[in-house]
Amino acid sequence: MLIVNFIDMEEAMHPVEAESGQSVMQAGISHSVPDLVSECGGSCVCASCHALEDEAWVGRLRPSQQHEADMLTCVLNDQPNSKLTCQIKMTAELDGLIIRFVNNEY
Repeated sequence: MLIVNFIDMEEAMHPVEAESGQSVMQAGISHSVPDLVSECGGSCVCASCHALEDEAWVGRLRPSQQHEADMLTCVLNDQPNSKLTCQIKMTAELDGLIIRFVNNEY
């Protein structure tokens, strides 16, 4: 199993197990991670699962595809390290990934 570390808006860390190929959003939802929202269920038609890749991980995730980038324009606090957690698929290279939640206004 792989580990994803979620940091909620209160700065508490929530490490959860994920399977290879599973989305970060699915892993978090299945473990009831606080502050993780998934209004569209992972279809990439909203931006409710918006989070930030931790500074230690910047550049290690694949760049956003056009559809994800378009959806990120819907959030008021889009940043260079913004990601939609439904679009991050876990791999062995991402074991230990750190994702930070922000106030998602859109």
